[in-house]
Formats: sequence, C-alpha cells, structure tokens
Amino acid sequence: MCGIVGWINFDENIKDRMNEVERMTRKLIKRGPDEEGFYQGSNVLFGHRRLVVVDPVGGQQPMIKEFGGNRYILVYNGELYNTNELRDELKKLGYTFNSYSDTEVLLTAYVHYKEDCINHLNGIFAFAVWDENKSRLFMARDHLGVKPLFYFKQNNEIIFASEIKSILSHSKIKPILDKDGLETLFALGPSRPLGDGILKGIKEVPPASYLIFENGNFIIKEYWKPTAYKNNQTLDECIDNVRSLVIDAIYRQLSADVKVCTFLSGGLDSSIISYVASNFFKEKGMQLETFSIDYEDNEKYFKANDYIPNNDNEYIDLMVSEIESIHKNVVLSQEQLVNYLEEAVLANDLPGMADIDSSLYLFCREIRKYATVALSGECADEVFGGYPWYIKREDLNYKGFPWLKSVDVRKSIINKNLKLDLESKIKRHYEETINQVEYLDEDDELTKRLREMFYLNIKWFMVTLLNRKDRMSMSNSLEVRVPFADYRLVEFAYNIPPKFKFCDGREKGILRRALKGILPDDIIERKKSPYPKTHNPKYTELVCKYMIDILSNKNEPILYIIDKDFVEYTANIGAKNINDNWFGQLMSGPQTLAYLIQVNTWLKKYNIDMDFK
Repeated sequence: MCGIVGWINFDENIKDRMNEVERMTRKLIKRGPDEEGFYQGSNVLFGHRRLVVVDPVGGQQPMIKEFGGNRYILVYNGELYNTNELRDELKKLGYTFNSYSDTEVLLTAYVHYKEDCINHLNGIFAFAVWDENKSRLFMARDHLGVKPLFYFKQNNEIIFASEIKSILSHSKIKPILDKDGLETLFALGPSRPLGDGILKGIKEVPPASYLIFENGNFIIKEYWKPTAYKNNQTLDECIDNVRSLVIDAIYRQLSADVKVCTFLSGGLDSSIISYVASNFFKEKGMQLETFSIDYEDNEKYFKANDYIPNNDNEYIDLMVSEIESIHKNVVLSQEQLVNYLEEAVLANDLPGMADIDSSLYLFCREIRKYATVALSGECADEVFGGYPWYIKREDLNYKGFPWLKSVDVRKSIINKNLKLDLESKIKRHYEETINQVEYLDEDDELTKRLREMFYLNIKWFMVTLLNRKDRMSMSNSLEVRVPFADYRLVEFAYNIPPKFKFCDGREKGILRRALKGILPDDIIERKKSPYPKTHNPKYTELVCKYMIDILSNKNEPILYIIDKDFVEYTANIGAKNINDNWFGQLMSGPQTLAYLIQVNTWLKKYNIDMDFK
C-alpha cells in the first residue's frame, strides 16, 4: 500500500513549485515508509510514498510508460487481486512487461482500455494516471471504497491526495468548517455522505467512481453498484457459490512478498479467513500468525446484551487450537484508549469512532511489529445480513439509518443558537440513497426492503468501517485486506433471495451453511458479536473527566458549537442519560463524549476556522 499526491494546474506552469508536492507527499510517510518518488511536468506534479508489499524493484512509482509515442504516468495506492489474469490478457494483446508488479499491469491496462480499465480490475485501489499527449488526468477508486482518494478543485486546477492532511499542507488550501460540514458531523457523524470531505472544498472520489479532468472538462462517473438480477439457483447452488467466492477471495488476498497474518476474533468471519490462510501457509511449510484484541478486566465487567451476546476468548482459543496458529492476544488498558483518542483523530483527519478507533490504532501498531499485511473480516455483516437491523422488524422498517437512532441526543448536544436542522439532513441523505436502489418486478415488499437495507449498509455503514480500518492501519504502515469486500462476492450476495440468505432463521444463515464442515460447529453456531469494546467503568470515568476538563477551559473551540450545560450534565452523571447509541452497536454514552473530545481535538490540531454564516 502507498500514499499518492498530485497537483494539476492548466492555467499556470507549476514545474518550479515542487516543494508543495514534496511537503504534501511527506505527510503520507506512514502510509509508505519504504520509498519516495516524484514526477515533474509543466502542468502536473505527482508524489508517491510506498509501502513495499510486492516486487520491491519493479513496482517503484511514479511509474512512466511510453506507448505509441505517448507517455503515461501513474501513481497508485492498492493491490490488484487479478494481476496474473489481467497480465495474461494484456500479453495476448501484444503488450510486454518488465516486472511482476501489479503497478505495471494497472498502467498497461489503462493504456489499452482507457477509462474502461476499471471494469477489468479486481482489487482495492485509488490511482491517478496522467495522459501526457491529451493533457488528461484520470483518477479512480475501488468498488467498495477500501482505499481513499480526496481532492480539492477550483477553476482549472485540482489538488489530490490519499489523505486530507496531505491536501491541507498545500499553501493554497485553508481548513474551513462551514455550516453544512458541521451539520454532517452532528447529524451523520462519524459517517459522511459519499464524496464528502467535511471541510469546505474538500471532496472525495466516491467508491466505484472515476474522475476525468481535462482543460475545461471535469466529470465524475459511477462505474459500478450492486444491481438487481434474478437468481434462479437452488439453495445448494447458492451455498456452493458463496463458499467458492469466499475462499477464492481469501486466497487471492494472501499474495505478498512480505509477512502476512490475520485478525482473529473467534467470530464466523475472521475464523474462515484464518482457517483458509492457515491451510495456505501449511501448504508452504509455514505457520500462520493470528492476532486478537482485548481490554484489561473485560471479563470482570462484561455483560451480555442483544448486540454483544458473548465474549470472544473461548472461541479464539478454539480456533487457535483448530488451525494451530501462532497467536498473540493484544490487551489494552483504559488509559491507552483515552490517551490515543487524539492519535486516532490525527490518523483519520476527522472525528471518528472514539475508542473503537483508538483501540484499532493500538492493535495495528502491535501487529506491525510482526507483519506488514493482515487480513480482516470486515464487510461480511453488511453483505450477508449480520446486523440486528436485518432481522429485527422495528429496525428493518425504520425509515432512516437504523444505526443512527440517536437524533434526539444529537440535537440536545448541539448549540441551539446555530439552528442546525439535523433531521432534514438525515432524511435527505437517507431518501437519496434509497432512490438509487433497483428492484425486480417480482420482488415482494420484504425483498424490496432488504435490498434497500443492504444498499444502505454497503454505501454508508460499511464505508465508514472501511475508512476506519484504512486510516488506523495505514497510520501504522500496516496493510489490511478485506476479502469480504470482493465486489464479485458483494454482487452475488446482493441477489441471493432472502429465504436463502437468512436460511435456518439465522443472521448470515447462508454463510454459516457454506462453512459447515469447514469450521467447528461452535463457531458456525455462534451468534454474531461485533468488534470487541471495553466494558470497564474506568473508561467512562476517564472520558467524563477528560470532557469536564475541556468544558472548564473557555478557549476550547468545541464550546462554540455544543450546549455546554447538557454536555456538562452528561459528563457529571457518567453519560447515563444517553440511552440511544450514537452510532451503530458500539458507540454508546461514553463513546458519545469521546466523539465530542475528538471533535474538539480535530478543531484544535488542524487549526480549523469555523464559518457558519
């Protein structure tokens, strides 16, 4: 994985402004600690930071290729999982290669197919190609939005980068939070609309989209989305397809020239990844390393509920014994979770998921001591229906984002003088997303609603989790791959009939059936349990104290945008007045306060100007 940077200006010769791009590029050193490279032209400047995973010599960037008297320059962040097939396809068309890197395959694919190249890619990617003869910039992002790509455009100029911090280091750009961005933070945060960078003028290429920028011409086009088609397969045929697609996706993502490991929670998703990876390693005479996360005294304070029905430890032990992995359990303290809230903001460039972020940051930091690449089970719940809102009728029929039921809490927190309309913001984005869903004529009401719910999850909840995973891992120079985000699997699962997808009356029923006889029955039958969080009351105490300290300092920027009395009362009673989760299953009362702490940290550390006119 890598970090990419670019500046195109059709009105000025910027060749002598390389210092700007050098500064931007070095902001991404954690994404790419191994190498640095630049390209310099009259109207275009590129920068690249590289984390070496495949072909140390042949994958250096920016990569320049000449074909038919034209030059093409590529900067690329990602991994292609169909490199070999695509290379063979291009060889048959007469192209030759000087390396075995996916970088050269990607650039050659663009040379031949132009913008249609993205329909030949299976992987996670964000890249930019400069077509020298046409003076044309082409940028694209992967199907599900695993890899980020932000930009700032005005007039005949565009500045882009893998992270917001890099864009903000350009002298032309100032961090401004306007009323629209503030509404997004408090109506939808930590999620955000596709393409929205929160700060004024900062945008993001949406998932499954490409961008073309030529002199006087700027377009963004979606190239893929889950579409409805009739699935005439039997249940057994669907099960076989799910099994083969999942295993194939995992195998493809195990390829690397560096050490690979897996996350293991003892849940269904991480267990199948670890099982397949373990077999892959054993075939090579090697032993897989697995990692899990826990918190000090969590067993003492854990209480089961509808969202978190059981603890992970016994299931982790079962899988470690089953696959014979070398296992490390990373145990975090409550102080670490609070102390690294700031580091998580700096990694994310935005307020995020509170200690859910800081814990993942610390987890990835520990894993990076042992490996460069890890595989994780994200996205299976969105794709196969693992969350309560797929099953619970009141959640399924909720006319809004079911993970955002905390509207009253959000309204109570915000300064009333700002006159924000949070409900309208949520309603508008919800309805815009629903209106993009395709149906079949024969779909009954339940099937239609489930299509909507899957689409909402793929375009909102899943993207939020993928953003979190990318920023926390890449800030530690760790590449995390997500096999369940393979677009072929998503496309197929989207059209599995509900009676099959939820077979046996279970969440992720068809995935459980597909893994029967592969994983231990106790893992197959285990009820869905989310990413582990702390249950220790000490965490709440520390967060509340942190928030009270902020409120006592009249210079803290967040005081201008919150209802101080409500937040102070909330902190003084240990957030017991917050009954609706702020976001999803994991962000409850303490995480709500931690989110506010992150907002304040963000405003301060990024020196953000607030303009709410």
